[in-house]
Amino acid sequence: MIRAFVAIPLPESVRSRLSVTQFLLPIARPVAPENFHLTLAFLGDQYEDRLEDLHHALERLRAPPFALEIGALGVFRGDRPRSVHATVRPEPALNHLQARIARAIDETGLRRDTRRFTPHVTLGRFGPEEGNAPALAKAMGEIGALSIPPFEVTEFALMRSLLRPDGAVHDALARYALRG
Repeated sequence: MIRAFVAIPLPESVRSRLSVTQFLLPIARPVAPENFHLTLAFLGDQYEDRLEDLHHALERLRAPPFALEIGALGVFRGDRPRSVHATVRPEPALNHLQARIARAIDETGLRRDTRRFTPHVTLGRFGPEEGNAPALAKAMGEIGALSIPPFEVTEFALMRSLLRPDGAVHDALARYALRG
């Protein structure tokens, strides 16, 4: 079984700026900057042959490149934070790509997380008793809006996540170029 997801890899320049922001936040378990990505669909544990079916479906997918911009900082479960993330400014082309990928996953019969798509880049996580909401809110207020130039999205990837005691390691199983 392979723990898998579909994501947009981030350019080094964006990862670098997010890493600086991450350093300024009181995060219990920071995500390694090399693992920063924008998840389009989380698949969980899947059999390799089923992922191969998805790979072929994703190879056929067509969508044009588009620009994305990181907006601000956010948290999930604000009063008892579970994670802190960078938000992504609304972009119809991103939503269109995500919907086409979700449809491809569904058509191959794979299971996927069906929660509403909320584009973000996770910077860190908190255990049940680790998140300090007031300290996090104060740090986020001091940082304010993120000043990261828009970047061009030219590909997405089928990713594998290897869970290790010192944190997850993500690597691309396949990359798919965006073209009209």
